[in-house]
Amino acid sequence: MVKSYLKFEPSKSFGVVATSSSNLVWTSSKDKSGTGAGQAIVAANNEVLTWDIKKGELLNRWKDENCKAQVTAIAQSKTDPDVFAVGYEDGSIRLWDSKISTTIVSFNGHKSAITILAFDKSGVRLASGAKDTDVIVWDLVAEVGQYKLRGHKDQITGLRFIEPEPQIPEGGDDEDQAMVLDSEATEGFLLTTGKDALIKLWDLSSRHCIETHVAQNSGECWALGVSPDLSGCVTAGNDGEMRVWALDVAGLASSARKVDLSQAINFLHDRGTLHRSSKERAAEVIFHPRRDYFAVHGVEKSVEIWRIRNESEIKKSLARKRKRRRELAAKKGKKEAEAEEEDDKADDISKADISDVFVQHVIVRTTGKVRSVAWALGSGTKDLQLLVSGTNNLLETYTIVGKDKLKSKGDAPDYNKALAVELPGHRTDIRALSISSDDKMLASAANGSLKIWNIKTNTCIRTFECGYALCCSFLPGDKVVVVGTKEGELQLYDVASASLLESVNAHEGHAIWSLQVHPDGKSVVSGGADKTAKFWDFKIVQEQVLGTSRTTPKLKLVQSKILKVSDDILSLRFSPDARLLAVALLDSTVKVFFVDSLKLYLNLYGHKLPVLSMDISYDNKLIVTSSADKNIRIWGLDFGDCHKALFGHQDSILQVAFIPHNSDGNGHHFFSASKDRTIKYWDADKFEQIQRIDGHHGEIWAIAVAHSGQFLVSASHDKSIRVWEETDEQIFLEEEREKEIEELYEQTLTTSLEQDPDAEDENREVGAASKQTVETLMAGERIAEALELGMADLNAIKEWEEAKQQNPNVAPPQRNVLFMALGNISAEQHVMNVLQKIKASALHDALLVLPFATVPMLFTFLNIFAMRSMNIPLTCRILFFMLKTHHKQIVASKTMRAMLDGIRTNLRGALKRQKDEMGYNIAALKVVGMQLQHKSVKDYVDEKWEEENEENKAVKKRAFVHVS
Repeated sequence: MVKSYLKFEPSKSFGVVATSSSNLVWTSSKDKSGTGAGQAIVAANNEVLTWDIKKGELLNRWKDENCKAQVTAIAQSKTDPDVFAVGYEDGSIRLWDSKISTTIVSFNGHKSAITILAFDKSGVRLASGAKDTDVIVWDLVAEVGQYKLRGHKDQITGLRFIEPEPQIPEGGDDEDQAMVLDSEATEGFLLTTGKDALIKLWDLSSRHCIETHVAQNSGECWALGVSPDLSGCVTAGNDGEMRVWALDVAGLASSARKVDLSQAINFLHDRGTLHRSSKERAAEVIFHPRRDYFAVHGVEKSVEIWRIRNESEIKKSLARKRKRRRELAAKKGKKEAEAEEEDDKADDISKADISDVFVQHVIVRTTGKVRSVAWALGSGTKDLQLLVSGTNNLLETYTIVGKDKLKSKGDAPDYNKALAVELPGHRTDIRALSISSDDKMLASAANGSLKIWNIKTNTCIRTFECGYALCCSFLPGDKVVVVGTKEGELQLYDVASASLLESVNAHEGHAIWSLQVHPDGKSVVSGGADKTAKFWDFKIVQEQVLGTSRTTPKLKLVQSKILKVSDDILSLRFSPDARLLAVALLDSTVKVFFVDSLKLYLNLYGHKLPVLSMDISYDNKLIVTSSADKNIRIWGLDFGDCHKALFGHQDSILQVAFIPHNSDGNGHHFFSASKDRTIKYWDADKFEQIQRIDGHHGEIWAIAVAHSGQFLVSASHDKSIRVWEETDEQIFLEEEREKEIEELYEQTLTTSLEQDPDAEDENREVGAASKQTVETLMAGERIAEALELGMADLNAIKEWEEAKQQNPNVAPPQRNVLFMALGNISAEQHVMNVLQKIKASALHDALLVLPFATVPMLFTFLNIFAMRSMNIPLTCRILFFMLKTHHKQIVASKTMRAMLDGIRTNLRGALKRQKDEMGYNIAALKVVGMQLQHKSVKDYVDEKWEEENEENKAVKKRAFVHVS
């Protein structure tokens, strides 16, 4: 009989405030219960979190079960504040509705991680830039990728739609103006920057680049900020260099209607260079949406706030300079006329030096390195508010005093930290985990902090400040946690009173790499880099309270014995029967000692690199060791023989742990966690991998198995703590192997398809926004299958109808079982259903999968769709795409010509019918509109109209009273 196992599935994830893979977005609180500080939309590995900034509460969690990739970019729609675009590491984009936390549309067009997203003004288009150097413009209404813009030679770092307001020529009459506005159907422009140090301006109507400049002298351009009025932009790169560009919006608006631009016009003008106080490379330039400020930051612990001076300030600055120049001229003996001429030139504001226009306001020093910032438009406050997400799993809000609030001229602008979301996560990587005996609490220890979590609710109950923790454990009774630090201290923390009970300098400044509580619960052993294992007994000592004669009981650690070994101790483990102690040394060996006499029992040789972790099975028969040599070894504890060496992971294996109570009862199943971001589940009797658990986005530092054996907790470099629960679903090893092979095949298949671009298309500036994925391949196969079934059915019915003319009593043909199962539907209806079920964004890629041999079949059905007016928009879309794709073959084929004639006739008839119907409906609506206007009824529903009317009435009454 095949042995089956139970599957471990992901159930919870917590401990993350914000990951540093993506930018953050500030949005106002939509509901009345929300606080005035607003909400932060941030990335948390493969999820997106919504935090209430004031309360520090998690309001929402957006998660797609099918998506394992990290979030790399977030953008909010300008028209619908509930719609957010989220870009992922695998090049996919999903549109989320924040109200219902679900995906509306998903797109797949980029080959690598999305770096930046931008919505247009009307919210119907989305532009995405990625590491693959392409920019794709997506149509959110039709749910398709419109086109791909190529031109940059490195990843895209900045992206912004430039949509100037239509310019109405002066002196024209109303009709002319109406004509101008109607013809104003331009698609606008797009401004992009890349790491290749170029800034490009694209005309989206003609889909080509109209202007290219070198954005940075220092080699790379990392950020683009566009002013809210579109009059200019700032690009930032290495060495603290920022370039300011003036953008001729009026010129762009007028050029949009001109067909031929006879002379080359530059719309972007370099206005000069500013220098930040930091020499780090910039990461973001963010303009304030309502005031003349912008924030710029790199990857250091500060954000620089710059201010744009108003006209009067610039004039004052120029006047001061003029005065100085005159003084200098007087010294040099220049003529007054020459000096005045120079002054007139310098007095023009538009020609003013850029350092007179932009001035550094204040530098905000942050707690950790900055990953992203956003301006918070708080209600009621006149100060500037800046929301900052750090690389250290932290969100902070800073209040900055603006120039207008400064009391006197000499005052320096000030800022202060107003709010922070920091409790729900560690600032640094978690290095150790421990679960309480009742499986309800979890202790996680990191550099500088120890946190106690409620596993059921995922909330942080206690936070302690500690040293650089390397190991931790709950003591019996679950009221005290012991922590071993890099500084060689053993620290005892009381969970109930949230206090440090005692700190013992256990290993004289040498790191404590491992500690374990004795199975009887009366002592603890610690192993460190000072080549000793020390045994500590728990003693309750009566301590005198200062200034009184009373005493109070206190827990103390008292050293009982010491074991000296030849090298640093990296890990140690008691056997569950407390007979043996296994010690792993830096020289790659494991030594097993008797606990009572500390005599050597076994030497385990075999690993090529140091053993990082060990565990002993609960029946005391097996010991499992994991090493930096990527191997797991299973040894017998009776003779010290190596049962099996398993090549376990692709990187160092940091921890192994047995499951206490297995369903089999012998408890020989164990987990291993590695730097390769995976956890593996093994059977130590059969030496087989049962399951591979993926989900973390960084090396996994620690795992802890529940005492009941029903769940596993893991902590990783990605700052998340994840809980994996045992389910009732069975695993069969053969199926798991097949699944892994399929995954590998699918990956290689899609990459091989991607590496075969059309030679003509590759060198063009604009291309099709397509990408083959497993989903599109399967959709293509479904279409081909439906076409074959449909054609067979059409032919069978045709033959039956021909035979029926000679013999009217011929029985109808036996139709395919599938058609009968679907309610005896017609072949064309089945094909239409298959086509309709394919996502709009994946349809073109699915049609590309079809070989040319199936095109005549598809056109046969398109003809039937046109004849019967079945979903004409979809029919037209498929027809035009296939004609464009297979143009040369179709033109060369004689049989296709007759077919296309039939489609043309039928499609024109269907379109004319639809056009007439729409025309009739529009005319009827106009008549209804005229009737409404005639009755002087408002021609739109205004929700505030009634309220305004009531207010007006009230005002009139008051006025009347006043007159009387």
